[in-house]
Amino acid sequence: MKIHRILLSFVCLAISSAAVADEEPSAGKQVEQSLKTKAAGEVPYLLYLPKDYAEDGGKKWPVMLFLHGRGESHGPLSIVKVWGPPRMAERGDDLPFIVVSPQCPSDSRWTAPEQQAGVLELLDHIEKTYSTDEDRVYLTGLSMGGFGSWRLAADQPQRFAAVAPICGKGDPADGEKLKSVPIWAFHGTEDRSVPFSASVEMVEAIEKAGGTLVRFTSLEGVGHNSWSAAYATPELYSWFKRFTRSGNQKP
Repeated sequence: MKIHRILLSFVCLAISSAAVADEEPSAGKQVEQSLKTKAAGEVPYLLYLPKDYAEDGGKKWPVMLFLHGRGESHGPLSIVKVWGPPRMAERGDDLPFIVVSPQCPSDSRWTAPEQQAGVLELLDHIEKTYSTDEDRVYLTGLSMGGFGSWRLAADQPQRFAAVAPICGKGDPADGEKLKSVPIWAFHGTEDRSVPFSASVEMVEAIEKAGGTLVRFTSLEGVGHNSWSAAYATPELYSWFKRFTRSGNQKP
């Protein structure tokens, strides 16, 4: 009898987990999804649709792609909700974006070519499946996701309308590629995991290349967790919405 109860509990848990993973997306909710990609295999991700989202409403919504940090690779997909935009969506904030938050495997990194390609496949899928405004696709990420954001933005500067890397590190040699991309970087001055200088070097490289759309917030006395302050900055979201991909490409 005891064994039967244990087995029954296990089966119920499995069914419950499957139900969550297969939950249909709906307005105002964040649900767990998965996409099989050619580059990165199965990519699990969280998807949030705005509260006013409607397939037949005629409105096209901006997309926010969020790349989590190293810590959120170690655990179930739900752990991605602990920080940033997916956290805001989970607590019921009224976000005016379709928020897409993939999870990177623990044995890889967002800067790995296959992960970068997998993220782009996921973004293509979202744009084809939902009522999105492809002219307003925004990218942000923290720590490891900040590294991934710098890399993805440099390799795909025409894909994103604006980018916000949080306490990440990029390659200063990419300054020329990024000079026309609106960027708002955040970094804590006391960061012992990713040096504060990493963001300073990127901003200086972009400005040296002639970029005038880069912005930097230095968080005085803050350690590695600069994302709490960054994502709690209301102006960040209105800043994103100021930019369009087509507008950035104009002379």
